[in-house]
Formats: sequence, structure tokens, C-alpha cells
Amino acid sequence: MSAPAFRKILIANRGEIAVRVARTCRVMGIPTVAVYSEADEGALHARVCDQAVPIGPAEAALSYLRIDALLEAARKTGADAVHPGYGFLSQNGDFADAVLGAGLVFIGPAGAVHRRMGDKKGARRLMMAAGVPVVPGYDGDDQQDDTLLAAARSIGWPVILKPSRGGGGKGMRVVRAEPDFAAALAASKRESKAAFGDDVMVIERFVPRPRHVEVQILADGEGQTLHFGERECSLQRRHQKVVEETPSPALTPEQRAALCLAGVKAARAAGYENAGTVEFLLDPAGAFYFLEMNTRLQVEHPVTECVTGLDLVRLQIEVAAGRPLTLTQEDIAPRGHALECRLYAEDPDRGDLPSPGRLLAWSMPEGPGIRVDAGVASGSVVTVHYDPLLAKIVAWGASRSESAARMADALHRVVILGVITNLSRLRAVLAHPAFLEGDLHTGFLEQHFGEPTSPVGPPMEAFAAVAAVLHSLSAPGAGAAPMATADPWTQAGGWRLGATPEGR
Repeated sequence: MSAPAFRKILIANRGEIAVRVARTCRVMGIPTVAVYSEADEGALHARVCDQAVPIGPAEAALSYLRIDALLEAARKTGADAVHPGYGFLSQNGDFADAVLGAGLVFIGPAGAVHRRMGDKKGARRLMMAAGVPVVPGYDGDDQQDDTLLAAARSIGWPVILKPSRGGGGKGMRVVRAEPDFAAALAASKRESKAAFGDDVMVIERFVPRPRHVEVQILADGEGQTLHFGERECSLQRRHQKVVEETPSPALTPEQRAALCLAGVKAARAAGYENAGTVEFLLDPAGAFYFLEMNTRLQVEHPVTECVTGLDLVRLQIEVAAGRPLTLTQEDIAPRGHALECRLYAEDPDRGDLPSPGRLLAWSMPEGPGIRVDAGVASGSVVTVHYDPLLAKIVAWGASRSESAARMADALHRVVILGVITNLSRLRAVLAHPAFLEGDLHTGFLEQHFGEPTSPVGPPMEAFAAVAAVLHSLSAPGAGAAPMATADPWTQAGGWRLGATPEGR
């Protein structure tokens, strides 16, 4: 094996992505530094790293979003690189610049690239110039209300309003008729100004029943840009993904080739380096349009790893160290099908409200083709301060039907006590005929699960878990959490498909 790419890496994040990055670093022989807030003292991600540094109170604005605290933690521990994970500061160009300014390496694209692709208006223009299809719309500098109304009329109803610098669905509104436009525009601007400090809007034609597909790319510093196939992420609630898969069941080989080529063109136009994802809308007629670029690793990256046998985090680290990609496009040959379900501590019967609490029991499935990336363990406390994602359950199979069957079985072997989760909804989705047929779109959950789901009884394993919990509460040291869950790279069973020990 080659020498470690870095002396030590600080992971500027928490939860399952921090655990995920730490485990690849361990395989690479690179020590890691975790950061944690007061609410995360004793959290799993702080225990699996070699060092852990407190950075402030529970509120993210006073801890995980404090650039000065993160850089001070890196300085104190001797880290020479920072991995941002996703969320928090991962797409913040000022953070990337500050890391570089402190003499460290940012494992991701440069700050200018974050800003370039974080502006929807500018990104649309850049994509059009590069020949990447975009949704018909308006991205002009004239932001007067009358101008925006005239643009919406020209595009044709319905339209969708999008904050130019927004994300996560905040400030987005669909306007189906002209009488509703003024009120919707005012509300979108207010929300955008409050959330992003900017009320510049982009208007696009609303695409009915679209599918959400994205292309995973990776570019090195020597001009080579590769794609790793596409992912389908159409199952969403409130513009947040819930179930993802690769390959998309909607694409023909010709569509797939065109989509992936468009993803590579988009990355090259952006001057991109490191891992990123180019997102597209796919309309019912099969046409695709650029949506945005996520200038970071995606939550759903494990499904791509499953079908390619590659470790995307390792590739990120190698590229950030200035090493050229040793892969060619022909070397990337996806095999089989992979699904990912996001397991959240939230109540699907109460509008997906978060469900904080202590995990009294936590048992994840294992077996051939099953991988679990978790940020918690038995005894972990799920707080109200952060995203309620607990774990990602991934199933690989030789076909979509096999991966779906493995996922359905895996979901019925999950045991969680102490918090309410979306497990019942995930099980219902995996059993739904429309899902099994691949008939997906971004309104799937609203169409098929608009009413509260019926409670699903616990599997038989839960009764054994209850007995174990009651026994443990009376034992010495009750309440202590185990040190770590199993390494996801050893749980995948047969999904590597002949990959080398280095994951290549």
C-alpha cells in the first residue's frame, strides 16, 4: 500500500457520515479527529475516531457551523486535512477557503466552485453555455415583481419558484395559476431572505410527475473527470430523499449514456475537482434537465459503492492529496442493483415530526448483500438539535427484484426501542406494487401514503430485545453504550464482486 495521503484528518461533521469517513481513514492508516457539541458528548462518531474535540453548545450555529472552532480543533490536534461530510459547512465556499487559508487541505472542491454551483441562477447559465439541458425558465437579473410575473406568463403555468441560493426545498413554491402568483412570490422571497440572506428568485416550468435522477462524478487535479453511473432518488418527502437506488429503472441504455455524459460535461464546465453529484429531473417523456450540482459527497453514495465495488471516500481523499485517478471510465463497470433506505427518528403518522429520545435497543440486520451505515448505537441519545437520520440500510442484489427482496427482509429484522421511526413506512414502500414495478416519481409518497400509515407490529426479535433491555437496566453499568457498530465494509457480504482489498 502507498503511504497515507495525510498525517491526520479532522472530520467536520457528526453522525453516520463522520463514522463512515473515519472507517475508511482507518483502513488507509490515517488517524482521525472527531468534533462534538455538548449534545453529542459520548456520541458514536466521537468514539470511533482516534481523537475527539469539543467545539461548543448543542446549537449547530454555536458548534458545527463555527469555522473558527473547527480550525482551532484542527490546529490543536495536528490535522493537516479536513473532510466536511455532507450538510453543515460541506458546501460553504467560505469554509473551504478558510481551511486552505489555515494551511490545511479541504477534501472537496475549491471555494469558488462551491459558490459557482451554489447559485442556481449562475449555474443555469453555466449549464446552458456547456450544452447541458436545463428546464425552460427565467434566471435574469431583473427581479422586479412585474418582470417575474411576465416571465412566468411566458413560461406557462404551472411554474415553480426557487430561491437562487436556496436548498433543501426552503422557499420553493409551485404556482398553478396567475391569481396565486403575487402571494406565492412574496412568501418565497420572505422565506429565502430569512434562510439564505438573499431573495433572488429563479422561475422554472413545473414538470409534473418528474423522476429525480443524479450522476455521481469524480474529477482529479489533472483534468480527468469520471462518472460512476446514475442514482434514482425520486422517493422524497418535503424535498428530502427517503429511498434511493442504482441503476434507475426508468432509463434505457441510450438515455443512461446521454445522462452520464451530461453529468461529466456539467462537472467540467464548473471546473470541478473531487467528488460531486449532478442532479437532473426526468420528465415522463424521457427528457432530462439539469436541476443542481451538490458539491460534496451525497448521503446515498453507498449504493454506488455497492454496484461498483469502489470506496468513494477513499477516492476523495486520494484526489485531495493531489494523486491522479488511476481508474479510467472503462474500469468502472457497475454490476447488479442496490437500494438504500434512510431510517429516521421521526413519526410518519404525525407529519414526520422528529422523535427524540434514548435508544434502549438497537439491532441492525446483517447478511449477504446487506450494509448498514449508522451514526448511533444502543444507548445513544437522539436529540432535537440535528437531522434525525439514524442509519442507512443498503441492500445489493444481482437484479432490482433481488435487492428489493433483500431490503424487505432486512427491514423486518430491524429492532429499535426508545424512539419512533419511519420503519413502518419504509416497509410499506418496499411492499407497494407501484414501487416494485419501478413506477416512481417525486410525488410517490404523497400519492400512495397521503393518509397516516397503519402501525406495523414489532417483529418477534423485539420481544427478546425488551427482555434484554430490562435485564441490562438492573446490571452494573446500566445505560453505558457499546463502543461501536460493525464496520459497514465487512457487512456487505457478496456485494464487492471481486474488488481488491483496497476497494478498487
